[in-house]
Formats: sequence, structure tokens, C-alpha cells
Amino acid sequence: MQSGRSAAPVVAIVGATGAVGIELLGCLERRNFPMSELRLFASARSAGKTLPFRGKPLAVRELTEDGLNGVNIGLFSAGSSTSKRFAPVAVSKGAVVVDNSSAFRMDAGVPLVVPEINPASVREHKGIIANPNCAAIISITPLWPIHRTNRIRRLTLSTYQAASGAGAAAMEELRESTRAYLDGREYRNTVLPHPYAFNLFSHNTRIDPATGYNEEETKVIQETRKIFGDSEIRVSATCVRVPVLRAHCVSLTFECERPISAAAVREILAGAPGVKLVDDPEKNYFPMPKDASGQDPILVGRIRQDLSDPSGHSVAMFVAGDQLLKGAALNAVQIAEQLL
Repeated sequence: MQSGRSAAPVVAIVGATGAVGIELLGCLERRNFPMSELRLFASARSAGKTLPFRGKPLAVRELTEDGLNGVNIGLFSAGSSTSKRFAPVAVSKGAVVVDNSSAFRMDAGVPLVVPEINPASVREHKGIIANPNCAAIISITPLWPIHRTNRIRRLTLSTYQAASGAGAAAMEELRESTRAYLDGREYRNTVLPHPYAFNLFSHNTRIDPATGYNEEETKVIQETRKIFGDSEIRVSATCVRVPVLRAHCVSLTFECERPISAAAVREILAGAPGVKLVDDPEKNYFPMPKDASGQDPILVGRIRQDLSDPSGHSVAMFVAGDQLLKGAALNAVQIAEQLL
């Protein structure tokens, strides 16, 4: 933080009326984040709305450069173009920006932070700290304590990503298209490229013709290496959009430097920060979106030896995490807490 600021900072949420913005507001309230003032910013069409915070209505303002005067911490969740325009402005006025877009994540001078993994990186900021991709956070937070104990050399993952990752409009499209499907009515999708009700499809980002990987998959690969500080880890990802409202699931198989057992992984994760074991083979009860939704921890289960690796170096597991919380808003607020 800038020297000389008051102990209780002025905090701004940029993109306050979006799905993540609403969750940022809730996280700040639940975690009793100290502040002297909270400012809510959004687009011109949302200006004048009010949102509840600590028992009182707060007015939403149109985002302007002057509105950022005096802000100490800016929580940005309004898309890359807004971040590229306004985050440097906020920094020039003395703020530290925690940015939820992809605008700065792979900038070598910008820390990319998951507080359970690399909290010390926060101190390296030059005014902007990047919040990682939601699928990356949910995938690798449970892997970090394993990586620290027995380095992961290779990771293969498949994601089952909820509508919330595409914003409030995609969540509403899932609701409305499901109602239409059940009523036998025709529904024309306008937010996502394919019918969403009772369907799943490859993640709706551009595919690189050279690699065959889409942008979401590439983000997970690159961000894992940056957050872990390990450029040698081999990662392959397949990202899929599924008809779930707000919790992402991920199937993970990882190979370690030394042999590792499922029991050892279970023991490591039992006390790991930010995760909760949900691993009951007898009842066939494992991580599910319905249980992860609205929860801070990432749920981890289906921990088992990878039978395709006779060397005993590989383990498979399944995780579920709330995309709007740990995948976005909660992680951003945790980063802001590191600034206090």
C-alpha cells in the first residue's frame, strides 16, 4: 500500500452490479473487511441503482477517472477493456488494484496471486495485482500442498465449468432455456454459442489453430506455471461448459517426482488451507456443485491411485469450487487482506 494512508482504507468495487461484483460486496461484509468508505462503480446504465451493504443501501456510480480520487484499494471485475483503461488511472491516484480480468495476468511485472499458494508475491506489486482465472484457482489450490511435498511434474485436467464463469447473463440464459426446454417451448440462445439446457460444450473461447487449445485452456496452463513458480511443469487442460449455475468441477490427474499414494495425498489435504475433504467411497459421496455453491473451501475427493501409471507416481482426484467465491471474489478479497 501507499505510505501515509489511514488504517481503514477507501475501497472501490468496479463492476459492482455484475455477478462477481455482488459476491465481492458479500465477501467484504462477511469477512468484516476494515474500511473508511466503500464506493460502488459500474456502467452508466447501472448508475443510480443501490446495493445493500452492512444494513444500508449504497448507491452505484458511473465509473469515471475522478471517481477514483482517494481510493486506496480497487477491486476490479468489469472486464479487460475497463481494467486496461481505468486500473492504471487508479494506480496513478495512489490505489492498489486487485484485478479480476485477464488483462494483466501474464504481465511479468504483475503478481498473479492465490493467497494459499504464493501470498508473498503480493509484496512485489507495482500497483496492480492480478486475480487468476477461476478454473486455474479451483484446479491448483488443492495441488499446492502436494507440490510442496512431492513436486508435481505433470498435470492433466478436465474442467466442468458453470454458467457463472460467463457472467450473470449466462446464468439467466441457463435458467430461461431450462424452463423453455421443460415446457416444450423453443428458446433461442443469445449469450452462449450453443443451446445450454441439458447440454454441454467445449468452453466458448477462441481456439488457437496452432495448438488446438482454446483460450481458457491456455490460461490454465500458463497461470499454473506462473503461480507455482515452476516453468517446467507439464500441463494439459480440456475446458468444458456444463449446465450448472455457479460451481466449477475439475477432474485432475497428476504425476509426482517420487512415488506417492492416495493415502498420502489424503493426509496432506486433510490439513491444507482453503480445501475440505469430501471423500466417502462407501456412500459414493464426493465433491458436487450443489455442495460447493456458496462455500468458501474447495471440495476435494475421489482420491485414488492412477492405475495407468504402474510406477506409483500418479494420483487422480475430483474437486468442486464456487466459481464466484474462491474462483473470483473471495480470492480477490483475500489478496486485499494481504495489503492491510
